[in-house]
Amino acid sequence: MSIDFTKLHFGVDGDSITAGEQWSYYVYETLGMKSHHNVAVGSAVWHKRILTNSKGESVSTQNYNDADFAGISDGWEETDDLVELQKRANNCAVVHTQRFLSEVKDGMYPVPDIFAYAMGTNDREESLGDPEKALKGKSLEDNEDIDLFTEAGAMRWCLQTVMEAYPLCRVFVLTPIQTSNPDHNAKLEKQIPIMCRIAGAMGAQVVDCYHNCGICEKFEALGGAGKYLRDGLHPDKPGQELEGRYACKEIRNNMF
Repeated sequence: MSIDFTKLHFGVDGDSITAGEQWSYYVYETLGMKSHHNVAVGSAVWHKRILTNSKGESVSTQNYNDADFAGISDGWEETDDLVELQKRANNCAVVHTQRFLSEVKDGMYPVPDIFAYAMGTNDREESLGDPEKALKGKSLEDNEDIDLFTEAGAMRWCLQTVMEAYPLCRVFVLTPIQTSNPDHNAKLEKQIPIMCRIAGAMGAQVVDCYHNCGICEKFEALGGAGKYLRDGLHPDKPGQELEGRYACKEIRNNMF
């Protein structure tokens, strides 16, 4: 059975590799989808965080609908500004997902038929968490095993939240792409099995960009321009299109 993508709405979340009109916009245009609702923000991680400045002052991730919600920032350089730090702590998939649902509820965007997460590049190894613990129980409510301050717990929460809000939506999870840094890629190699475990258990389709999209550490320069990365981390236009072509193929072939 063929799918008429021109009738489908595409929702997306991610970090700086997804923000704006990059790989997901290529998918949207190539498949001729009806809309593209992208809440990705640079420097984002999956999970909630506690951030501390040099003065020892700390902030913890808010929820999007909190009355005093400070906003979201893609900042990454050192700062002692508590408001800016709060906005950075809010820059995670949990808050992005809350924002997405709120914008759809308010009529700003349509209900998605396809939703794709492309997260994980910025998550630290010590925050990955235990996927088996994160997958315990059926409900998200009052489930103490789902730790939103870990990638595993946040990822389970995000996937289930979208699936429960939009039962007919097909959810995809894109793994991070390779970077020019072997040490960073070693972290991703430990992280991706956790992502695949959570996605698989939740019935989300994994798109393995790390191994299969064509971007390879061997051809990328540390801190400079390489074959497909403009700075060792972010894809240039050809790199965005390369990842987009792979994601496009996987999404098209797995819509059934």
